[in-house]
Amino acid sequence: MKKFKKLLKTAFILMVSTATLISCSEDDKIPIVIPTNSIVDFVSSNSDYSLLLEALQTADGGIVETLNSGGPFTVFAPNNAAFRAFLSANNFDYLSDVPTAMLSQILLNHVVGGNALAASLSTGYDIKSLSTATPSGANMSLYINTADGVVINGVSTVTTADVSVDNGTIHAVDAVIGLPTVVTFAVADPNFSILKTALTRADLTFDFVGTLSTANGTDPAPFTVFAPIDQAFVELLEDLGASSLDDIDEPTLNATLKMHAVAGANVLAAGLSDGLTISTLGGDITANVTGGATLTDANNRVSQIVAVDVQASNGVIHAIDKVLLK
Repeated sequence: MKKFKKLLKTAFILMVSTATLISCSEDDKIPIVIPTNSIVDFVSSNSDYSLLLEALQTADGGIVETLNSGGPFTVFAPNNAAFRAFLSANNFDYLSDVPTAMLSQILLNHVVGGNALAASLSTGYDIKSLSTATPSGANMSLYINTADGVVINGVSTVTTADVSVDNGTIHAVDAVIGLPTVVTFAVADPNFSILKTALTRADLTFDFVGTLSTANGTDPAPFTVFAPIDQAFVELLEDLGASSLDDIDEPTLNATLKMHAVAGANVLAAGLSDGLTISTLGGDITANVTGGATLTDANNRVSQIVAVDVQASNGVIHAIDKVLLK
């Protein structure tokens, strides 16, 4: 009898152990959901970004999937007020009125590969967006100005920086960053302030701003612009004995500015070579690359190219240190 009770007790223990093992095994099959906080999760959970979320869902190209799982990315995120201002400025009533391809590229122009905290940003063109709405299919340049906070392309200011999410960083901005033209960068970059003044002088008989704002795919775009920095103009005025641009007559200024723009071509630095003749709107200049990229005009004035491949939606800018003359 005792032996039977002992066997019964042993059997009971085995039953309990087996049940426990089965229970644990079944529990192991239940999927464990780990909460996430991706870029898309953050946008979805913030009501002030409902229009950004709608734009992401409306756009093509799998942007939501990319920002939900890939990374790391840095996103400059416009709030609802920024999108309303964008729609109004471009004569759209709703996001659904914006051509899907355009909307997609505009959104991609707010995204940068990598994790760029505000403290790591510096003034210049060091970063490019994921937008490829350019004549060459290259990534779009962004001009960052950190002189007073962080301003992108002269139009959009970071209002809240360094919001950390699982797959990157979000910076809230107060305006939608549109697709920049070569004029956008000329206006935004203070190194081109005298060039901006020259291009917009009221007495010019050629509409430089209007022409250089022409959308890619529409004649005479795209453009290659060799943009003199401010010091180049300062030295030119000294050479001419002039105190300001106002001392230069319209025909001379007009002809000079045309020497810095090429129509119908998006020529990147890699496309330059020794002895290459470049036909600008005002005449021919010669490129050389040995010993550093330079441009030489008909007067044998040699200008160094000091910055290359600032890529816009309708062309590319190369900064130069001497004004070219006809």
